[in-house]
Amino acid sequence: MQIGRWIVHPLRLLTECQARYGDVFTLRAPGGETFVIVADPDLIKQVLTADAETLLAGQGNATILEPMLGKHSLLTLDGAEHLRQRRLLLPAFHGGRLRAFTATMRSITEASLASWPLHRELALHAKMQAITLDVILQTVFGLAHPERQARVRAALIELLEIAANPWLLFSGMIGIDPLKIPWLRLTQLKRSIDETLYRIIDERRRDPAGGDDVLAMMLDARDEQGRAMSDVEIRDELVTLLLAGHETTATALAWTFDRLLAHPRVLARLRAEIAAGHDEYVDAVIRETLRVRPIVPLVGRVATRPFQLGRWLVPAGTRIAPSIYLAGHRRDAYRDADAFAPERWLGVKPDPYTWLPFGGGIRRCIGMAFAQLEMRTVLQTIVPRATMHLARGRARVVRRGITLAPSGGTRVVVTAMTA
Repeated sequence: MQIGRWIVHPLRLLTECQARYGDVFTLRAPGGETFVIVADPDLIKQVLTADAETLLAGQGNATILEPMLGKHSLLTLDGAEHLRQRRLLLPAFHGGRLRAFTATMRSITEASLASWPLHRELALHAKMQAITLDVILQTVFGLAHPERQARVRAALIELLEIAANPWLLFSGMIGIDPLKIPWLRLTQLKRSIDETLYRIIDERRRDPAGGDDVLAMMLDARDEQGRAMSDVEIRDELVTLLLAGHETTATALAWTFDRLLAHPRVLARLRAEIAAGHDEYVDAVIRETLRVRPIVPLVGRVATRPFQLGRWLVPAGTRIAPSIYLAGHRRDAYRDADAFAPERWLGVKPDPYTWLPFGGGIRRCIGMAFAQLEMRTVLQTIVPRATMHLARGRARVVRRGITLAPSGGTRVVVTAMTA
């Protein structure tokens, strides 16, 4: 059963299908939905640069993400509505504004690092989740109030743990008994989070304090007609940043440490480059991790009309999915493609059709620069100070909701910590 393999061993399924059928192949889900998987860079370019009215990205995401994120999330919108929201949000993620967040990212990481135990096994993924969640709460919401931040954190963490169950996401496709899914608790958590978010939005509208946090910029943003974002639109974008923004970055960081600790030579060079104040190798490590261990394996589009994909005419209603994983492991694009070799990125600009961990085209993740800045800051803070080793060897890829995470959460033992 393809859907079962897709849930449990997605990368193995993709690799085996590519080896057997080539760079374009079809997967079918229960209920008759058809997915055309694309690994050829030229065809990926064709998909990512296609007319946005012909291939819909929001509709491709909505089935799984809309119940959690809402109808007004950048990830679930299409057409003019998507472009409007994107234009309203872009200034909040401009390079100059992002740099103002660096000190916050560093101080949160340092506070976390101070609590790490020595000579005891710990899961780095959980530590990275705590860091990235606090970063989002402070940079997006400006939430420094300990009591309110603790309430939001607790509800989000529980919500994420339930949503991390992949069988929940695909329950409709595989016929799981609805009574076995904690819908009631999910509903309660979502309601609690929504009540808190709407209260924060209302307070900030009635008493705008200015500031550089993303919420302040959302409240000030106006479109070409002078219209502000509604409370519901802001809520959906905030939840998107909370859930998608923090979880994906935390998982990417957990994978980065898994790769670094499995490659001592790379780790030693990274330490030396950080000590010298150089950013290029840090960024190369990040790019290479996202190439070999992308957080999601595919990007999705839905064809609204027949679409000519190379020599194939794809029927309307088909889901077309460029594979982030397969594109990043092409042997004609990457020498020794399975190796972890950050040096390959020094002085090299990524090809957008073989390196696409943030998607591509007009749908490229709006938080790409934010995520890369956060990863760089966390690495530059932790790597020089913490000496550690993998407690259980290299992690396996396991599904965590829609993301592909390291098994065990990257278990490590910290043996020394410098001031």
